[in-house]
Amino acid sequence: MELYRGAIRSGLLGDGERLPTVRQTARDYAVAQATAAKAYRTLEQEGLVITRTAAGTRVAPGASRAPQAVVERIRDLVEVSADSDVSLEDVLAVLRTLWTERGPAATPQPEKPT
Repeated sequence: MELYRGAIRSGLLGDGERLPTVRQTARDYAVAQATAAKAYRTLEQEGLVITRTAAGTRVAPGASRAPQAVVERIRDLVEVSADSDVSLEDVLAVLRTLWTERGPAATPQPEKPT
């Protein structure tokens, strides 16, 4: 699911582009079909994809881009990290730490029922 979320947000998967079937995704990532279906449902709940009978699952309109400045900086981070032999796990650990240091405003909180 994270791979699809990232591909959608970075623009690698554009608005209206079709995702593989649940069955194909399960095969490609060696997971159960139920796991792949759950991932697709989560993406749909997040507003990133729309699933229609006979039309499959497609990227939702407007979902395919994080702000360009964010995508560019992430690409720079990937390039510098790869050139410096820093692992993805280390990059994510540093990113999570810095994100957390920003405090609660940096992480969206679920809305409380009124």
